[in-house]
Amino acid sequence: MKLTGVQATLLTTLYGRAMDALADKPFLGDQHALATMRAIEADPDFEVDFGNVGLRPGDESAVAIRAAHIDVLAREFLAANPVTTVLHLACGLDSRAHRVEHGQDVRWIDVDYPEIIALRKNLVPAPPGDYTALGTSVTDPDWLAEVPADGPVLVVAEGLTMYLDTADGRLLFRRLVEHFPSGALVFDSLSATGVKLSKRAKAIKMSGARLDWAIDGPQELESIHPDLRCAVALNAFDLEGFVVSTTLAGRLATRVFGRIPALRNMLSLYRLQW
Repeated sequence: MKLTGVQATLLTTLYGRAMDALADKPFLGDQHALATMRAIEADPDFEVDFGNVGLRPGDESAVAIRAAHIDVLAREFLAANPVTTVLHLACGLDSRAHRVEHGQDVRWIDVDYPEIIALRKNLVPAPPGDYTALGTSVTDPDWLAEVPADGPVLVVAEGLTMYLDTADGRLLFRRLVEHFPSGALVFDSLSATGVKLSKRAKAIKMSGARLDWAIDGPQELESIHPDLRCAVALNAFDLEGFVVSTTLAGRLATRVFGRIPALRNMLSLYRLQW
């Protein structure tokens, strides 16, 4: 099996989480990611060279830090809403359902393309409790009808928004708000500058993925639906421990980029609520 386009980017983030798990002082410590990477490497049916997925040594820290902070935002919502539905959109091979502790009253649904969900079922163990893996494009207008709207929802979408067409992304968010009585959207996004610069990144060029939806602040998001409000807006440089890379060059770049507004705001994390 060979992944291409946006689907191939899941290999980059998987590799980043796995390499973080091997570090002396991991930030995320995702042992499931490490096990999944090793299972892929051992399977002759996969055409994957993890040494050539676009991450340089030291870059894994940024992947792990982003994931860890999204986990924190998810845990905060679940602590306040122990009876809820979690929709993990574009879940890829992420083991977030294992990392983010949740009780028996949480309905967890991982959502991704059918072929990714089929792959996932062979590589990532299902967590205990009420768990479903749903194979569909997140922009398909019909899949939400399969999800009960009997309470609040937590929607987690890491590494998704920037790959969506702008109109499709805004429509997806609007559908989610209108389907559930209340909830939160936790996700990361790129600014217009971030989208422009990320198109030059090795991982994006190698995958052939297309970037489109750029988000330049909470007002753009709140305009999607009158019930939406932005509860959390953090740029990457606000995240504890964030560095572009753990290399010397990466640490210097972190200091420089953090002082330039256009670069400082390239990557942001949000929690929207309604």
